[in-house]
Amino acid sequence: MKNTIRIKGLRQRWLINSLGPIVLVAVLGVVVFSVAIANYYYTGMRSDMEARARAETDAFNTYGMNSYNEFYQQAYSSAENFEDRDKMELQFINSSGRILVSSFGVTAGLSPGTSDIAAALSEGLVEPYFGADPTTGQSILAVSAPLEFNGRVVGAMRYVTSLDRVNRTILLNILLALLVAVVAIVMVYLSNMVFISNVVEPVAEVTATAKRISGGSYGAQLENPYQDEIGELIDSINDMSMKIAQSEKVKSEFISSVSHELRTPLTAINGWGETLLDGGETPEELRRGISIILKESRRLTGMVEELLDFSRMEDGRFTLRLAQVDIQAEFEDTIYTYQALLRQEGIQLSYEPLDELLPPIPGDAERLKQVFCNVLDNAAKHGGAGKRIDAAIRQADNMVVITVRDYGPGIPEEELPFVKQKFYKGSSKARGSGIGLAVCDEIIHLHNGEFEIANAPGGGTVVTIALPMG
Repeated sequence: MKNTIRIKGLRQRWLINSLGPIVLVAVLGVVVFSVAIANYYYTGMRSDMEARARAETDAFNTYGMNSYNEFYQQAYSSAENFEDRDKMELQFINSSGRILVSSFGVTAGLSPGTSDIAAALSEGLVEPYFGADPTTGQSILAVSAPLEFNGRVVGAMRYVTSLDRVNRTILLNILLALLVAVVAIVMVYLSNMVFISNVVEPVAEVTATAKRISGGSYGAQLENPYQDEIGELIDSINDMSMKIAQSEKVKSEFISSVSHELRTPLTAINGWGETLLDGGETPEELRRGISIILKESRRLTGMVEELLDFSRMEDGRFTLRLAQVDIQAEFEDTIYTYQALLRQEGIQLSYEPLDELLPPIPGDAERLKQVFCNVLDNAAKHGGAGKRIDAAIRQADNMVVITVRDYGPGIPEEELPFVKQKFYKGSSKARGSGIGLAVCDEIIHLHNGEFEIANAPGGGTVVTIALPMG
């Protein structure tokens, strides 16, 4: 229900924001067009009638004003023979403003009293009149021009036409413009509705799926029939959902794995602690028990350190204390330490020292040694079946390159892209939290170096660490 209301609200806002300006422009356009078309017709009619009135009165003043009788005869003849009586009425007005002769006949004797007549008789001007006919109430346009005799205005010639036909033409044009505007608005509305259906509804589906994901339905997927930006959005949501599902799965596996890893040494420590408390052990059993307790305690400490490092990585507190480091000496110290430890497990750690000494490089000695130890631990843990580990250090261009190779079963090709991800353990059954390699990768990355893991030719895994020398 809430989604439906939001969709309606979004559709409403969309229509208002898109149709509002278009409707406003359409209304303004119709108004401007209406004013322009009315002005065009009215101005054209007025100009034509004024020009005709001036021309006719000039001719009449020249040839028909020699005497009043001749004036009347000429006026009567002009009214009788007026050819445009179907379009307008020709009137002759006497000096008192009364209609003396009319081409219609029925208006003779009337006194219209409009402003055009007054302007022509009193001021000698040619003036138009737009308004209602005082007698009939009909909307008219009238133009009066003065008739002069011996330099004195003695009457006026007046053209009168009904505006009904012109008003109908203007109204028809306005209606046509209004119809075009309405059709345009309807087309825009329909296209907007189609567009909204193609945008809002998919967005609503994406929103609903996003809510399902936020509610715990990790891995939920949307069908994607779109090839545009909506399709890209759906692909992003689907990808995010899958990654969250994978992350949750890895997190669950991590919690289960860490719980198991913690339980094993704690069980050993508790068991031997209770055994030692009971007493009666031989010195050899006592040493063995204390040795196991120390070993498991160190393993717990290492796991806690990894978890602390991971926590620092997650909240941005994982930093380096940089200084000039004798990288060769640090690596060789780690090698010599592990050679004795691995020998006890039947694993040979081979290392051939360089003839020349490498110059110091900027780095954090403690963190780099942490990486070396972790890599050697992993080589023994995952590749110990090969009973051999090769380690080397060399200079290549402006980089110090360290390699550690084991001769174990290697890593399945499909798992290689993920081995440096946090919590990832893949198909390995070896002990561990699954974050050691992620921490190593972060440490080398902070040194502006490269940390690569690959399967070696001939079997086994090779880890390559490249660190810049300056």
